[in-house]
Amino acid sequence: MPTPLKSGEVLRSRYRINRIIGQGGMGSIYLADDLRLEGRQCALKEVEHDRSLPEDLIKEAKEQFQREAVILARLDHPNLPKVSDYFSLAGRDYLVMDYVPGKDLRTKMMEARQQNTFLAESEVLGWADQLADALSYLHGQKPPLVHRDIKPGNLKITPSGLLKLVDFGLVKILASDEMTITIVQGRGTALYTPLEQYGGDTGHTDVRSDIYAFGATLYHLLTNHPPVEARELFLYPDSLIAPSKLNPNISDRTERAILWAMSLHPEDRPQDIQTFRQALIGDISPITRPRIQPKPTRIIDLLSSPTEKMLLWLSAGLALLSLVFTLLH
Repeated sequence: MPTPLKSGEVLRSRYRINRIIGQGGMGSIYLADDLRLEGRQCALKEVEHDRSLPEDLIKEAKEQFQREAVILARLDHPNLPKVSDYFSLAGRDYLVMDYVPGKDLRTKMMEARQQNTFLAESEVLGWADQLADALSYLHGQKPPLVHRDIKPGNLKITPSGLLKLVDFGLVKILASDEMTITIVQGRGTALYTPLEQYGGDTGHTDVRSDIYAFGATLYHLLTNHPPVEARELFLYPDSLIAPSKLNPNISDRTERAILWAMSLHPEDRPQDIQTFRQALIGDISPITRPRIQPKPTRIIDLLSSPTEKMLLWLSAGLALLSLVFTLLH
């Protein structure tokens, strides 16, 4: 991990570091004072590239960062922090964003849990409506943007009640040929990460990956109970407890919408944010699904080649013939 900047350091004769407000494997997020605009505080997201990489890859990463920053700076939505500047300094890249005051939803959930209660469903659905607005805006860009790290800790509520989806560290652009281009590398947070995202930058993620994380986030907020990781869900399909078993106050409609969003296979989820929003709080009901999702995956579905599948069926047939022979004799 790179050495953090010290309090009082000034970058580009403009941004004076106040303190660290977040940390990750590739750098830190700092609260800084904008010396050019008196009284303005901002968040500086720092990214340090792996210096052991070949020079050409480091150069490519820096060029990519600049392209990414330009794209993020164009975004303008009330539920997203505004990116106002970007620069590189001493081998590190910096993204300057609005500082968002207030508590994140993980903190609010933990406070409710400590009081042995739950966040009110109506309040959580109000936040969900705002998050759906932000994601609809991101997914509606040309090309679409996928956040890839939706979780309670990345959702902050300002003192006025406005939800902000923060931390653009894992945003990805979807090119027109449906190949995914990385914005800043990362795989998200395990509890909220869909199975297809475990492939990292070689796996295919799209807007339905955000929908899974959205559903997993609501599951956690409404139950005070972390959702089962997708990898475990793949191995043990019945391991996901229905939300109403943990919080009996959750409505049937909300429960079905959350479980729909958390379907293991992307094609089984709502296909876009508007569909999920309508299932959750809109005019239509989600499609009827079992109360525990997702459905078990058959072994044969995991085999990629026709030869593998043929061998599996042949083995099953021989086992059946052996059983019949044993019973007859």
